[in-house]
Amino acid sequence: MESIFEGSGVALITPMNDDLTVNYEKLEELIEEQIAEGTDALIACGTTGEASTLTHEEHLKVIQRSVEIVNHRIPVVAGSGSNSTDTAVEMSIEAEKYGSDALLLVSPYYNKATQKGLIHHYTEIANAVKLPCLLYNIPSRTGLTIQPETAAYLGKNVPNIVGMKEASGNFTNILRTLEFLDGHEFDLYSGNDDQIIPLMSLGAKGVISVLACVAPRKTHELCRAMLDGDVRKAAAMQIEAAELIHQLFIEVNPIPVKTALNLMGKEVGPLRLPLCEMEPEHIESLKSAMKEYGIL
Repeated sequence: MESIFEGSGVALITPMNDDLTVNYEKLEELIEEQIAEGTDALIACGTTGEASTLTHEEHLKVIQRSVEIVNHRIPVVAGSGSNSTDTAVEMSIEAEKYGSDALLLVSPYYNKATQKGLIHHYTEIANAVKLPCLLYNIPSRTGLTIQPETAAYLGKNVPNIVGMKEASGNFTNILRTLEFLDGHEFDLYSGNDDQIIPLMSLGAKGVISVLACVAPRKTHELCRAMLDGDVRKAAAMQIEAAELIHQLFIEVNPIPVKTALNLMGKEVGPLRLPLCEMEPEHIESLKSAMKEYGIL
C-alpha cells in the first residue's frame, strides 16, 4: 500500500479578507509558497483552516480551489469530517468529485459517540467514497478517544481507511494501536509538532503540521532527516523548534499561527469569532520565539 504522503503535510490556515470573507487570492499565494518550500502534502479545511466557522459552501469551495491550485503537484488531503455522519458523507463525496487525493475525518464532536458508533460512523463515510481516508484522533477537541482496538478494527476491516492523524499525545494508546494492528499496513501521522520524532521513531510517515505554516522548509527537512535515518539531525531540529511550537499553541490554534503569519507580512487577515485576537503579552512572546527561530 502506497502512503498518501511521507514527510510534512501543512495544516493550512484559511486566509480572510478584512470583511471576514475567504481570501481566495491569498489562498493561492500561500499554497504556491508551501509547494516552493518543499511541503509534501496540503491539508485543506482542518482545525487550523477554521473549518468549524466556514459555511458549508465555503468549506467545499476552499477544498475545490486548493485542488485546482495544487494541480497534482502534491497530494491534497481534504478535511471532510463532521459530527453528523450524513454531512461528512456528503462533504466527502464532494471532495472526491473535486479531485482530492485523500480525506481527513475527525471524530464526531459534541454529540461524541460510543466506540461502536465510531466504527459505524467511519465505515459509512469510507464506504461512500473510493479515496483513502485518515482517521483523526484529537480528544482535546472532540471529547472522545478513538481507542486502539477501534482504530485497529477500522484499519483492518475497511479497505480505504489507511491511517490516522494522531494528536492525542497518548503514546501508550499509540503503541497499543500498533500492537492490535499486528503488522497490518496502517499509516500514522503526528498531529502534534512537538512529537514528530517520537511518533516517526515508531514508524509514522510524517506530520500534519501547524509549524509548517510558518516554517515549511524546516518542517520538511526535519521529517526528511527522520525518513533518511538521520536521527541526530532531526532531533536537533525538533529541539530548535521547541519554543516556537510552544508559542504557536500558547492560545488555541489557529490564533497564534494566523497571528504569526500576519507578523511575517503575509496579510492572511483576521479570525472568525469565537476566535479572536491574541493577548498582547502572548503576541510579544510569540514574536520573541519567531525572532529566535529566524523567521521574523
